[in-house]
Amino acid sequence: MNDLGTPRGLRLTRRGFLIGAAGTGFVMAFARASLVLPEQTAQVVATRSFDPNLWFRIDADGTITVHVIRAEMGQHVGTALARILADELEADWSQVRVEHVDSDPKWGLMVTGGSWSVWQSFPLLSQAGAAGRTALIEEAAKLLGVPAASLQARNSVVSGAGRSITYAQIVQRGDLSRSWSAEELKAMPVKPPAERRLVGVDTQALDIPGKTDGKGVYGIDAHVDGMVHAAPVVPPTRNGSKAGAVDESLAKQVKGYQGHLVLDDPSGTVPGWVVALADSTWAAMQAARRLKVTWHNDDTAEVSEQQVLDHAAKLIADANAGARVVEGPVEDAFAKAASSLEAEYTTASVLHFQLEPVNALALQKDGVWEIHTGNQWQSLILPTLAKALGVGEDTVVLRTYLLGGGFGRRLNGDYTVPAALASKALGGKPVKLTLTREDDARFDSIRSASLQKLRMGFDAAGKVVAMQHDACAGWPTQVMAGALLGKAKGNGAPYDPFAISGADHWYTVGAHRVRAISNDLANRVFRPGWLRSVGPGWTNWALESFMDEAAHQRGQDPLAFRLSLLDASGDNAGSAPNAVGGAARQAGVLRRVAELAGWGQTLPADTGLGIATSFGQERDMPTWVACVARVKVDRQTGHVQVEQLSVVTDCGTVVHPDGALAQTEGATLWGLSMALHEGTLIEHGQVRDTNLNSYTPLRIADVPPLQIAFIPSTEASVGLGEPATTVVAPAIGNAIFAAVGARVRHLPISPEAVRKALRG
Repeated sequence: MNDLGTPRGLRLTRRGFLIGAAGTGFVMAFARASLVLPEQTAQVVATRSFDPNLWFRIDADGTITVHVIRAEMGQHVGTALARILADELEADWSQVRVEHVDSDPKWGLMVTGGSWSVWQSFPLLSQAGAAGRTALIEEAAKLLGVPAASLQARNSVVSGAGRSITYAQIVQRGDLSRSWSAEELKAMPVKPPAERRLVGVDTQALDIPGKTDGKGVYGIDAHVDGMVHAAPVVPPTRNGSKAGAVDESLAKQVKGYQGHLVLDDPSGTVPGWVVALADSTWAAMQAARRLKVTWHNDDTAEVSEQQVLDHAAKLIADANAGARVVEGPVEDAFAKAASSLEAEYTTASVLHFQLEPVNALALQKDGVWEIHTGNQWQSLILPTLAKALGVGEDTVVLRTYLLGGGFGRRLNGDYTVPAALASKALGGKPVKLTLTREDDARFDSIRSASLQKLRMGFDAAGKVVAMQHDACAGWPTQVMAGALLGKAKGNGAPYDPFAISGADHWYTVGAHRVRAISNDLANRVFRPGWLRSVGPGWTNWALESFMDEAAHQRGQDPLAFRLSLLDASGDNAGSAPNAVGGAARQAGVLRRVAELAGWGQTLPADTGLGIATSFGQERDMPTWVACVARVKVDRQTGHVQVEQLSVVTDCGTVVHPDGALAQTEGATLWGLSMALHEGTLIEHGQVRDTNLNSYTPLRIADVPPLQIAFIPSTEASVGLGEPATTVVAPAIGNAIFAAVGARVRHLPISPEAVRKALRG
């Protein structure tokens, strides 16, 4: 448990070298123990009192601590980010440590999602490390009495002209006061890729020991002496329930039961919630099951998944609905087309089902509300917590813990609100709220069911001249972070970029329109969430299945058809700094994965290869990825056996090779899980499946051989957490068609659906 008297990240040391930001500039200075963050750079330098700093510190013993604002949930993000900074700093990797910091305005936006962490942090941490190295060399020159130009840094030692001095000795003996403006820092020269010694090199991940020896502390481990344990009675609807009478007669029979609360939530995050209080987690959960609550519900208590999809169909049928994210003169192009192709695709609701059920510990101390939990988007939930508690945001802090799985669920920190409200009702007393597996599923911010309609037009020679893609689903950003909605180029309408990314593809298809439509019924029935890969998890299912259908209609090889459309012309040529090469790089991963998987080989009966490609999350941060799936289909049962998955990725510079491999393997298997195994239904306004007896993610026995490869590159480093997730399902669907001629258009792909497709 954290020492609640000294917040994490405020370790007091005798003195340390640091680089950080205060006010408008970055600063280096000796540090004395202080819990005050000065407002201005000049004050920091003058008082030498800046502790903690922003991005790293070097203590007197030479230990280098890198401050990480990203959540660690199994993706080794701390190791990757520390590696970037340490490479430029020329640090001894054995002396590098990672500290995941608590929420504070000085960190700026704290969010871990969208495969953004390395992409967003690489320039900043490189410049911070380079600035630190510069200051160390300059101070070493003074201490050694030699010109700075004669010195170089390696492995936390500055040497040259026959002299050397360690970073620890410089910290102990030198005066490292130094500041740069933001403009100067951006201009700070960083090493060329050829001189990198840690980025792209296999080294020990810093987080693995703590996860394997039990020292790692997760949110569910948070403990304060004397805390009250709580468990919720989750209402019948996500948004439209109100608690009436509560009968606690059976709950009183539970040993340790302390009573219940009907929460009043000014933020509207957990309307209708009742929580049971007890002296242990187990007692609280048992008591919650025994509380009998009279509910008053709205009409969403009777909504089904089919109704959600039927509503989506009505919305798509309205030509004026939604946002035209990509706009082209499709009406004229389709009118002149010699032929066309249309298809519809659907995906089921999907649960996150992370290993660690959501939980939070809340308390008030010295006028500050402390929320102890694992969270992916502190900057999003802090204003909501402040509103729920009726206090200023400056009096709420999220203490940081490891996450036992995130996958986008903990981007929505709604689970912290009931713990905070319960603590407030008890006068600020510590309350630890933990959800059961079933309640975690019922309270999940699920990936919305989706309906998509695609159309393509061809001229007399078979050339693609028009394409339209309409996608309708619940929009997580609209519901939870409205300020981040985009503005469509076509008709200026607001849209959720995370609910349409992937449809704005890099293929050259003539006149092109992409329409994103919010399913307002889905938004009312549940709280749509960001689930690993978000929109591309369903948009790419439709897009790449449709590309395969188009190729077969034209009598072309699916690989050759895609390559012909990835001509890197016009807007698809790419641009610096993140999308250099554009569609040509996407074509590159397609060619490589085809080679790796043996595309075009002769296969046994009822066995086929399917291909799919994507560009990761967003056009301004593309991670080019392609997959070939090899499957065998049992015509009698409809069972699909995936015999091999081959995935090739071009993510620019690979920072942490082992972590990159792990991320891609995990994303690939998650994609496989959602392709064949995962999916639930909305019944009576709630998810049907709430535990592993009926919700059946990929089992270890179903894991096929994986071939994972990366394109060597020194281009900008982009995301890896999600891209591979998006290409597996369409590759499998396309492989099923190649094997037995059955076209499936719904996820997850069931044996019944395969048998039905075989019957025509």
